[in-house]
Amino acid sequence: LRLHHSGRYRCQAKVKNILAGQQQSAPVTVAVQGVPVSGVSLAAEPPGAQVAEGDRLVLGCSVAAGTGPLSFSWHRQGSDAPLATGPRYELRAARHRDGGRYHCTATNGGTAADSPPLWVTVLGERDPPASGAPH
Repeated sequence: LRLHHSGRYRCQAKVKNILAGQQQSAPVTVAVQGVPVSGVSLAAEPPGAQVAEGDRLVLGCSVAAGTGPLSFSWHRQGSDAPLATGPRYELRAARHRDGGRYHCTATNGGTAADSPPLWVTVLGERDPPASGAPH
């Protein structure tokens, strides 16, 4: 069942060749309850959420349970406003200031749950591309 299946239902039976051969049950109300969001977790690419400055970092948020539609928001410790929305958060070129403690919040309109925090570490600059010339 899905949430949109909630409503009032009744059964109706017709018997052919019988006058007034129609019967109808009393109505019954079906209320489909949503499953609360739970088991929110984070994954990082690269694993361990440790990147060199200038490299790309992708964080993904998922839930173990929860009736949709789901929405996600991204948060970093020390920042009041959400950084982004959606199940993925990408830093295309990580900077030292991007390091810190991140978590995502998953909501389904009825409940919200936070992931455990994940520490993102941004290391010193990545090696410059080889120019082909000896140093």
